[in-house]
Amino acid sequence: MEPQANTPPAFLLSRWVFLRLLGLTYLFAFISLASQVVGLVGTEGILPVERYLYHLEDTYGTESYHLYPTLLWLSSSDETLILLCWLGALLSVMLILGLAPRAVLAALWISYLSLSIGGQVFLGFQWDSLLLETGLLACLYAPRGLWPTLNTEPPPKPTARWLIWWLTFRLIFLSGITKLASGDPTWADLTALTHHFETQPLPLWTSWYMHQLPKGFHQLLTIGMFVAELVLPFVVFLPISWIRLRQMAIFGLVLLQAAIGLSGNYGFFSCLSALLCLALVDDRTWLRILPALITGRAPIAESSHPKSRGWNTKLGASLTVLLFILGGLTFAREISNTLNRAGRSAPSFAWSDPLIGWVQPFRSINGYGLFRIMTVKRPEIVIEASLDGTQWIEWNPRWKPGDVRQRPRLVAPHQPRLDWNLWFAALEPQAENYWLSSLVKTLLANNSAVTALMGKPPFPDTGPVFIRLALYNYRFTTPKERARTGTWWHRQFLRYLTPPTSHNVQ
Repeated sequence: MEPQANTPPAFLLSRWVFLRLLGLTYLFAFISLASQVVGLVGTEGILPVERYLYHLEDTYGTESYHLYPTLLWLSSSDETLILLCWLGALLSVMLILGLAPRAVLAALWISYLSLSIGGQVFLGFQWDSLLLETGLLACLYAPRGLWPTLNTEPPPKPTARWLIWWLTFRLIFLSGITKLASGDPTWADLTALTHHFETQPLPLWTSWYMHQLPKGFHQLLTIGMFVAELVLPFVVFLPISWIRLRQMAIFGLVLLQAAIGLSGNYGFFSCLSALLCLALVDDRTWLRILPALITGRAPIAESSHPKSRGWNTKLGASLTVLLFILGGLTFAREISNTLNRAGRSAPSFAWSDPLIGWVQPFRSINGYGLFRIMTVKRPEIVIEASLDGTQWIEWNPRWKPGDVRQRPRLVAPHQPRLDWNLWFAALEPQAENYWLSSLVKTLLANNSAVTALMGKPPFPDTGPVFIRLALYNYRFTTPKERARTGTWWHRQFLRYLTPPTSHNVQ
């Protein structure tokens, strides 16, 4: 079916694609978490959620149920954690199939919010919050009904569509503007990418090659990134009739997300960011891309909106306005807070603290801005195990840099959360990373759920008797060093973070 001239673009097919890609992203997130949640926060995990919830209840009383909204208040057993993960995976498949999308999206949001609260420090990443915010807005964007199809469902309301677009703009633009507002010198002099490929949390093998490129090329890439993050997001506000210009801008935004995904392991973040950018694509473009089996059932122009029971009500309109206002507040607050942290003057938004504070526990109205401060060195925590306290063997998680001969591997869209948190802990080893001591204790206990998060165990039969944490500085080898030694990394010992620790010496 070819688009007709002079017809206003529709977004029915665009919504169809968006919801299925969102279902796929949710599926990645839940399956990834299912493989590690018991080791992270299970009964004998690193930070048991049951103990965490008891502490919250003792501290905040009944207010804890609002401050930390999670189904795990009802049960926090290992079986419940696994059940929530696989329930989320099942719901994700239902969303991909288009079954009861509004109800399914609401259940997905509740399930992932529950796990995010229970996951504590291990589920505090920006893309966890982004998935929750996207999922919440998608509840309002999705069609009603048990199994709506392209030829029966009404087109999406412009207000619902604009909530998704507004999130897309905030995500991309904040990623750029906070880099400039932070005052970080590496962004100001365009040298950030000379460090980024080497110091990012979980590099790919492609990161080694990107790191070897000339400094001038890195600076050109940085300029291109700023154009993509500071200029292209304004495609959101361009007239829909400017099809060619919109297509080029959207292509640039998706290309940026692809470049991020191809040069580092960021879990499902690149997928989620890309699908938000693709939500800007109208049906005329999708008609040229997708198979006729799908597009033949889609209208090519906006039809009139039938009377509805939701969005045309005062409640629906009020909710839309509230979400736009909250999104605008978090947008302004994020820029203001970044400027203040950099020692620059900025307007205060303290007056909005009560409103933001009330919705903040739901993690669904957020500010964004990854890598606003670029790390220029790569400290790594190396875990060492021993039976006698004399002979030590390294024992690291499966995916983070450890063995200098190990080629950086692809792990996304899975996110190994212990590996990621060890990267953050190494950046501030003097800080009180309370979970590190718990990690050591669970490894000494040879708990199978925790050791499953690690690489090959050095003592599979007995488990270690002693463990200590060492701090190294890592850097990529040069091409000459790699040709001579075959190693991907060069490392330098800095110091021990802990003395040898055993069950009896803690």
